[in-house]
Amino acid sequence: MAVNVISTEKAPGAVGPYSQAIQAGDFLFASGQIAIDPEKGKVVGGGVVNQAEQCMKNVGAILAAAGASYDNVVKTTVYITNMNFFGAVNEVYGKYFQKMLPARSCVEVASLPKDALVEVEVTAYLGK
Repeated sequence: MAVNVISTEKAPGAVGPYSQAIQAGDFLFASGQIAIDPEKGKVVGGGVVNQAEQCMKNVGAILAAAGASYDNVVKTTVYITNMNFFGAVNEVYGKYFQKMLPARSCVEVASLPKDALVEVEVTAYLGK
């Protein structure tokens, strides 16, 4: 089975010793994306809705770098720092998954890197 590192400048670089994503055979495992604007290198402001949008854009950039789209995603995990954010994050998330609704977990966590409010990780199937 071929294993490849997937990397793009259109998503923020890793803030630690990990890859943006790994393609293993027909699957893509993307590291969690927080709301860092890849051009500015900082977490976007404007609250959880703006952060969720940026997370999803970052995920999309990584998927595109692997030749995939949101339609290839089979599993997501969403981390939020307050369960009261669930509805707002869910609304943003739903704009990106229209055709194929992946399996999902949503978990409240005490904190996220760089004081982000939301983080999204995905697994995508790249086979035919």
